[in-house]
Amino acid sequence: MKNIVGRDDRFRQLTLPVIAAPMFLVSGVDLVVESMKAGIIGSFPAPNARTLEGLDQWLTEIAAARDRIAAEQDGVMPLFAVNIPVRKEALAESLDQVALCRKHAVPLVITSVGDPSAVVQAVHDYGGLVFHDITNLRHAQKAIAAGVDGLILVCAGAGGHAGTLSPFAMLPQIRAIFDGYIVLAGAISDGRAIRAAEVLGADLCYVGTRFIATQESLASDSYKAMLVSEASSDIIYTTAISGLAANFMRSSIAEAGLDPDALPPPLGPHRGALPDGVKAWKHIWSAGQGVGMINDIPNVAEIVDRFARQYRDASQ
Repeated sequence: MKNIVGRDDRFRQLTLPVIAAPMFLVSGVDLVVESMKAGIIGSFPAPNARTLEGLDQWLTEIAAARDRIAAEQDGVMPLFAVNIPVRKEALAESLDQVALCRKHAVPLVITSVGDPSAVVQAVHDYGGLVFHDITNLRHAQKAIAAGVDGLILVCAGAGGHAGTLSPFAMLPQIRAIFDGYIVLAGAISDGRAIRAAEVLGADLCYVGTRFIATQESLASDSYKAMLVSEASSDIIYTTAISGLAANFMRSSIAEAGLDPDALPPPLGPHRGALPDGVKAWKHIWSAGQGVGMINDIPNVAEIVDRFARQYRDASQ
């Protein structure tokens, strides 16, 4: 972790430079808490809590767990993050969510799908950091101008709303214009990939798909089983499901009544062309290309321990 040591004491205690990525309908309190216990950064999307009252309750539970873990680990304070979408049409709700982050001293806010400008100052006012999801250089430049502390590079092969650029092309270009934190996302599925990301210039890694297939995630048993059975070649990158380009599993598309090889165009931004009663993310399941490396459904602690051994071996 030599890249980030010395920049911010909050990151010194991490077992691995990893954020368990915030995943819609998948990341919940248990996944966040177990990530903190294992020594990585746990996170979840604010919409997963459904309401502001639910978000307040989730943050109360997570903050209490953080304090318990810190007491058990001689004062080492675990880290967690909340992902807040910042779409213009829902900015008032986003700022209400930020207010709850202030109340619970959330150390890291991850913004996505919009302009983070309004959130940056509010989070900085209470001492938090803001990292922003980007998929291309233009988005990066806008986020840098907004004053974010870090950029999350969602590269080709990532689960969810992913970009198309290779990390080998994207990361060096971003590093040339940005001195802040860089988080790399895109099929990072073992400890060797984490070390490779550091060599490339990343400070932290986003790991998503691998943590869906854990005992603590909110994903259904069927979803987790499909992650074990699918291969990288079964991942389809399409705008048809959610209205924005994203990666989904072929089998879940077929089970929803769509032909994976003849998908219709989307109805508009954030509006997929789906059969009646079918919803993106809930019925059609996302995964990144790293799905081809998943062959079991362990708990979070087992994954982090496995990654740590691989990381140490790759660092020698």
